[in-house]
Amino acid sequence: MNAPDRYESFVLGNGESKVEMEIDTRIPSSAIFTFNKEDHTLGNLIRSRLLQSSHVLFAAYKVPHPLVPNFILRVQTDGEIAPKEAVITACNELVRDLGILSREFTKEYELRKMVGATQPQQNGAPDGI
Repeated sequence: MNAPDRYESFVLGNGESKVEMEIDTRIPSSAIFTFNKEDHTLGNLIRSRLLQSSHVLFAAYKVPHPLVPNFILRVQTDGEIAPKEAVITACNELVRDLGILSREFTKEYELRKMVGATQPQQNGAPDGI
């Protein structure tokens, strides 16, 4: 088949970097980041987090082609912080938030598992049927 191997959409090749940054000289305090081997999931998360920052004036991303696993993120700041610093801060905040989500989910799962183990098992149809 013509299809590339599945791992090629998420494993970096030799000499390929995860993120490439290019300063946008047309607009002050802006940069263009290319995230390789990533898709809308990460692009939308980072964009949303960037827009929550008071120093970020503009943040948007696009996926140039649906079959190529990368997205381009454009960021403009107010000049108090650099676009690279804004992206790094947004990524750190996302990692922190995802850690909290993981801990809360695990805690809730374990609590429900304990409650389920202490309740007697009912055989038959659910209530209301």
